[in-house]
Amino acid sequence: MTSDILKASWLTRESQFLAFANGPLLDFWKMHDEAEFIGVDNIPIRYVKICSAQHDKAIVILPGRNESYVKYPEVAYDLYHLGYDIFIIDHRGQGLSGRMLADPQKGHVEKFTDYIDDFESFISFEIKSQHYSRCYALSHSMGGAILAGYLLRDSLTFNAAVLCAPMIGINLPVSRWLANFIIQCAEARSNTRDDYAVSTGRWQPLPFIINVLTHSYERYRRYLRYYADYPELRLGGPTYHWIRESLQFGASLIEKATEIAVPLMVLEASEDKVVSNRDIQRFCVARQKMQRGREEKLPLIIEGADHEILFENDALRAMALNAICDFFDQHLLTKEKQ
Repeated sequence: MTSDILKASWLTRESQFLAFANGPLLDFWKMHDEAEFIGVDNIPIRYVKICSAQHDKAIVILPGRNESYVKYPEVAYDLYHLGYDIFIIDHRGQGLSGRMLADPQKGHVEKFTDYIDDFESFISFEIKSQHYSRCYALSHSMGGAILAGYLLRDSLTFNAAVLCAPMIGINLPVSRWLANFIIQCAEARSNTRDDYAVSTGRWQPLPFIINVLTHSYERYRRYLRYYADYPELRLGGPTYHWIRESLQFGASLIEKATEIAVPLMVLEASEDKVVSNRDIQRFCVARQKMQRGREEKLPLIIEGADHEILFENDALRAMALNAICDFFDQHLLTKEKQ
């Protein structure tokens, strides 16, 4: 399949999604290899890779909160058939990686930097040993915050990176000062810091009509099917401590935005109700102040898109994927030449 034919199919896939998912996509996913390593505090971290001896370039994918590589076969399929080896990590506390609390559905982390330490270990033994001529990173939501934090440590591994709807800030149901007050009160009590945050709880499937993630019925239905068939994937709401760690880390990313040396593209979903577009804009404004002759996309707004840009309807998803591929193609120098 040529790249032109593949990219043309992005605009018509939903009309025949079931046939695609049960045919070419299912056959493709059988090629993947699953592996595991031990992360911070002895938490097992799962990941998947799909590689070809014909490829000399790679994309590492960092999913968002409440996501697993089990959700990403379609994204992997499209990028693999453009000539990339694909690596996807399940972050600690979700997907098929180890959970930290007795209730496995609580979205939790002790330190946000634990995510980054895990990712750094993964890059060290799995990616740096491969000697790819070009290596890129693609992230979504919480994965975007993790990737940005990693790029503050390492400016050499990736030629370029994309942050899709990055979790620089979170859309909260209450004002920020009230949220901080509630979180600090919970943090002060050992029996509440690791509780589900108010108005959240265990995983529940939401009807498509009230979901805030995507306009694609087919892709949303597939997501629900995975979580219905594999209960071990389910993740409910975050703990108070997770929210505290995430808000503090997001604020630090805005402060340190100019310190990331890797070329970035930031995608913003105009209708996002999960992450804070205002904080994404603040991060991008900080980046724009330090342009060093590079063409960055800060941000590229996908008009009409909900939070999950990579799982949106065909038109919006194709717009984003084409922009991502074009951006990666602009950064073809090997790491040795940078």
